[in-house]
Amino acid sequence: MKKMIFLPFICMFFLAACTMAPRYERPAAPVDSRWPAGSAYGEVTKAETPRAAEIPWRNFIGDERLREIIDEALQHNRDLRIAALNVELTKAMYGISTATLLPVLNVTGSWFRERVPPDLSPTGSAYTAEKFSVNLGMSSWEIDFFGRIRSLRDRALQEYLAGIEARRSFQTMLVSGVAQAYLALAADKEALKLVRATLEAQQESYRLIRRRYDVGMATEIDLRRVQSQMETSRAEVARYTRQVALDENALNLLVGSAVKKELLPDDLDSVVAPCDFSPGISSEVLLERPDVLAAEHRLQAAYANIGAARAAFFPRITLTTSIGTASAELSGLFKSGSGVWAFAPQIVLPVFDARTWYAYRVTKVEREISIAQYEKAIQSAFREVADNLALKGTIDAQIAAQEALTEAMGQTYRLARLRYDKGMDSYLSVLDAQRSFYGARQALIMLRLARAVNIISLYKALGGGLDDAPRE
Repeated sequence: MKKMIFLPFICMFFLAACTMAPRYERPAAPVDSRWPAGSAYGEVTKAETPRAAEIPWRNFIGDERLREIIDEALQHNRDLRIAALNVELTKAMYGISTATLLPVLNVTGSWFRERVPPDLSPTGSAYTAEKFSVNLGMSSWEIDFFGRIRSLRDRALQEYLAGIEARRSFQTMLVSGVAQAYLALAADKEALKLVRATLEAQQESYRLIRRRYDVGMATEIDLRRVQSQMETSRAEVARYTRQVALDENALNLLVGSAVKKELLPDDLDSVVAPCDFSPGISSEVLLERPDVLAAEHRLQAAYANIGAARAAFFPRITLTTSIGTASAELSGLFKSGSGVWAFAPQIVLPVFDARTWYAYRVTKVEREISIAQYEKAIQSAFREVADNLALKGTIDAQIAAQEALTEAMGQTYRLARLRYDKGMDSYLSVLDAQRSFYGARQALIMLRLARAVNIISLYKALGGGLDDAPRE
């Protein structure tokens, strides 16, 4: 029993023991410390505006209807729910790893009864042996002198933290994904309005030319040309009607439930633009992106795994002990003098096990893989920001040019129509001008969509898309 007194001191020594994991050092970022510059990027810094990561998504999204839809998505999206449950799973696994450091206590009650034959009895007569016992003890508790279990616990902790960052990263993607799907629906609805208006104009032209053809004032080829263009527009109406339905289905899937019709946009002009922000000058903001932080936590988990592999080369000490009472009769089980105890430490010293060497090599290779994955995450994030900055720096000039082109095409169509009405040109010139005018207006809608989506994408690429709630 006196040996049991030393058990608390053994626990304290074990809890204070250090792991054999190598010291973690964050790898240098394999990208330029500043954003790319040049004619494609324009002016990327705005000192008067906050950084993207400093703006909660509710403050960034200016459209009230879109905010309500995103709120619904954060509550009902199944992928986000799975990500949150994965966090709970890794948290429970971390709890298991932490609990492994502590001994497991059990109370055991037993009754033993055995008949001993005469030839085995020390008295030469058969007898019946009986034993009652109650014990409190622990079995095979590993005392973690060399930090093997602590390293496994640290690995579980880093995987739990990586899970938290993965959930935060998915939230940023969900916020931007819902916003982009909302904008795509608005653009396709606007394009549908355009093609419907074009179809109505062509139907009116067809009726006019049909009357002129009936009285011999128009040729059949002009009639067939306008008819073919009208049928093409009719097919475009069907295509955009289908695309709008597909956009609504995609938005419903992201939200996790059917979006109310009154929350859906009518066109791009009806969507309130998000607030402005600054990408800053330094690319170090990428190190705080949730996906980059998740990759870094996985790298730290690989470091901890090396510590567990190193500790496998050293002796493993386990302790089995129990205290209790025992008696040949049930009535004497708790009488004075019936106490029993057992203290059985065990040490296992590895002599030769090739598997431990290969396991150690595996952990070192896994660390190198994790380093490469971490660096790739930073590079991918840098490229994502750079691409969006390049689009941001050129899209306004492209839209301005497209607006001028659209206006010119509109004037060309109007003049071609006047020349045809006066008999100075064929209807083929009108159809060519109308097709060019329609294509220019359609391209302008797509460019305006690209500009709106670019703002959302750049916000997400710079680490925006979270709320102001603290981390877990």
